Amino acid sequence: MKIYTKTGDNGTTSLFGGTRVPKHHIRIESYGTIDELNSWLGLIRDQKIDAHSKKIVISVQEKLFTVGAILATDPEKATLKSGKERLNISKIDTADIELLEKEMDKMDAQLPQMTHFILPGGHTTVSYCHIARTICRRAERLAAHLFESEPFDERVLHYINRLSDYLFVLARKLSSDFQAEEIKWIPEKKD
Repeated sequence: MKIYTKTGDNGTTSLFGGTRVPKHHIRIESYGTIDELNSWLGLIRDQKIDAHSKKIVISVQEKLFTVGAILATDPEKATLKSGKERLNISKIDTADIELLEKEMDKMDAQLPQMTHFILPGGHTTVSYCHIARTICRRAERLAAHLFESEPFDERVLHYINRLSDYLFVLARKLSSDFQAEEIKWIPEKKD
C-alpha cells in the first residue's frame, strides 16, 4: 500500500465509510487535533518517567486511536442497519473514563493540595504535559462543536474532558518526581 494516493490533492479527504469532505471540515479538525495530541503523548512517553505512568500513557494513546476513528466516521455510515455493511468502530467505555479518574485520585493522594493556579513549566517533561493538556482542551472544544451538529457517543466527550484533567495531574506528579518547583500564580494587587 502506498502512503500517497493523490486523492486529497483537491483539498478533500475521505471519512471512514468513504464520504469525502473538505480538509478544513470540523470533523477533520476534531480528529486531526486528537492525532496532534497523540503525538505529544508519544513525546511524554519517550521521557524518563516511571513505568506505571508510561503504561497509562500508552493505554491513552491506544484509546485516542479509537476516539479518532469515532470522530473520523461518517455518522450515517456508522449507524447503517441490517442489509448494508456496518462499520465496526470500537467504543469508548465508562471503564476507560473511570481508569483516568482512578489514576488521578491515586496521584492526587500523593501531591500537596493546590491552593493557587500553577504556571506551566519547571521541567521539560512537565511542560510537555501542559502542552498536551492544552491541545486536549482544544480537541475537546472542536469535538463539542462537532457534537452539536453531528452527534456521536457522548462518552467520547467525557473521555477527552477527563483526559485533560489527567494530564494536569500527571504534570503535577511529574513535577514532584523531578523535584521541579511549582510556581503559583498569585494575581497582582492593584492599589
